[in-house]
Amino acid sequence: MIQIFAAVLRRELRLAATAKTEWLMPLFFYVIVVTLFGLGATPNDPKLAEFAPAILWVGALLAALLTLERLFRADFEDGTLEQIFLGTQPVTLVVAAKLLAHWLLTGLPLALLAAPLSSALGFSSAAIPALVAGLALGTPVLTLIGGFASALTVGLPRAGVLLPLLVLPLVTPVVIFGAGAARVAQSGLDGAAPLYFLAAILVLGLTLLPWATAAALRNAFE
Repeated sequence: MIQIFAAVLRRELRLAATAKTEWLMPLFFYVIVVTLFGLGATPNDPKLAEFAPAILWVGALLAALLTLERLFRADFEDGTLEQIFLGTQPVTLVVAAKLLAHWLLTGLPLALLAAPLSSALGFSSAAIPALVAGLALGTPVLTLIGGFASALTVGLPRAGVLLPLLVLPLVTPVVIFGAGAARVAQSGLDGAAPLYFLAAILVLGLTLLPWATAAALRNAFE
């Protein structure tokens, strides 16, 4: 089973290497969104640093949404998903590998990119570890929830319109706890409690959502 998981993960990473622009677009979008907030604010405005956690988290969420529609659609359209369901390999394992590849290509770079972008907003350097830790815990949840929503809409012709409506309400707790951890750390307090909540949400998502995503994909063929 580990070999199947590793093979699917390698396949997804190789496919991403042939379409670098597609996976770099969320990072450029993230930089543009955060930069525009900085340029639109009053120079040296202390309120910009106060709102930095919300700006960085919402920007990361919107950037992650850009690639969700294509998470399963290409495999659905060329028949790869159908072959997976006809095969003997566990579908949930294949789905988990695809979700991990998506996070490695999108969520993890967004979390790491938040550190230099937060400095541009005047965010406290002492609170950057809490911000990055929150994004490192929260972006996998965004991928899991987004993958489930993408599986629900994979057979629909205009799924890109529905995806934000499905994903945004579900990720609200993640944004609240993630931005809250950064704000608490910025105020000089311990931001561990919101991070523990994020970790609990992540564990719950890892437990349920790969199976739910596989079931939603199976339903697309019925």
